[in-house]
Amino acid sequence: MFRGVFTALITPFHANGEIDEPALRRIVNRQIAGGVAGLVPVGTTGESPTVTHDENIRVVEIVVDEAAGRVPVIAGTGSNSTAEAIDMTRRAKEIGATASLQVAPYYNKPSQEGFYRHFTAIADAVDLPMVVYNIPGRTGKNIETPTLVRITAHENVVAVKEASGSIPQMMDVIQSVPDDFAVLSGDDNLALALTFLGGLGVISVASNLIPDRMSAMIARALEGDIEGARNAHYELLPLFKAVFVDTNPIPIKYMMSIAGHCEEAYRLPMVPLSEENKAAVKGVVTSLGIV
Repeated sequence: MFRGVFTALITPFHANGEIDEPALRRIVNRQIAGGVAGLVPVGTTGESPTVTHDENIRVVEIVVDEAAGRVPVIAGTGSNSTAEAIDMTRRAKEIGATASLQVAPYYNKPSQEGFYRHFTAIADAVDLPMVVYNIPGRTGKNIETPTLVRITAHENVVAVKEASGSIPQMMDVIQSVPDDFAVLSGDDNLALALTFLGGLGVISVASNLIPDRMSAMIARALEGDIEGARNAHYELLPLFKAVFVDTNPIPIKYMMSIAGHCEEAYRLPMVPLSEENKAAVKGVVTSLGIV
């Protein structure tokens, strides 16, 4: 199930701040037509910190409904409150999500034992496959590899979105986890490297814009076409860099807006790119023939 490109979907908004359901449904269909392996609504890229819990579940519901079983839907239902994460995950299961994405608790910065108990409590409470999300740059604390290995002992914990940014840690994780446990990159820049090292793909931001090209690159890597995958990576590298010219998801939402897939609308504290960055980002997507 967890192999290939899984798109960390944006949440399109109208200018008045309401969720743009028709745009979200169009994006889901475009992703599936582009060959992605799955969809990940309401992660960081989906502006999860700025939607209410009811909106979070509504976005998952829309994606599940529009996907209609064609690809797995990994619902972003994580929280720094274990009780809230359990409640959100139960609701996601009820509406048909395939799995959940559980971010490392942020701000309260638990100990390694706290991480273990948090993820295990969710896995115990809700019988749904779980993808652990390690992104210390945002959460302030790294899930150490021995802790992750402890967590993988639970049958419901099936994958990790590894976004530590550390190649040594990624190698350590791949070498240490069970053979049937999926290691997915959480960073488009490192997706190819991680896949070559034994990972199974990426939960991607860039695939919002280029689902077909990201899917083709990772497919080549998984099939052992090293040269083809490497060429695709370097062709797309300027885009991968542009996606993070400012805080995610600001650049990718701007790219999606100029490509005609959504309005350029955010919720505070997210604000539009500077005019300088807009010009730079537009230059990249234009040079790649995207717009």
